[in-house]
Amino acid sequence: MGMFTGIDASASGLTAERLRMDVISNNIANANTTRTDQGGAYHRRYVVFMPREKELQSFEDIFKRAVGNKKGTGEGVRAVAIAEDPEQGPLVYDPSHPDANEEGYVEKPNVNIVAEMVDMITAQRAYEANATAINAAKSMAMKALDISGS
Repeated sequence: MGMFTGIDASASGLTAERLRMDVISNNIANANTTRTDQGGAYHRRYVVFMPREKELQSFEDIFKRAVGNKKGTGEGVRAVAIAEDPEQGPLVYDPSHPDANEEGYVEKPNVNIVAEMVDMITAQRAYEANATAINAAKSMAMKALDISGS
């Protein structure tokens, strides 16, 4: 395990949580959009994450993977997709609305502002935790350099 592995893993978390906050902000901005370029109401989006896997560099890495030994430190996270929630939004009766169907109902976006704000707070806290972890790793590296220089 290298000296900068922890910083690299936390940096990937910073990037992932920033993307998550961007997607949540987009959902909140489109909470009242009833017509999109694709047609129909806006559907909320969310980020799909997967753990990053390190490159197999040594015989030990290959052996651990082959026997299924997953013990050890994580390698970070990466966003693999921005998915769309297929659930239909609520139908509201408003025959005068330009996006109303033949029965007079308008499909509203399936964005729940309260849930989006909770997601935004958790993304912000995760971002802060990753920034704190990077600062702690940086501080430990500086202390190690101080010890070796004495």
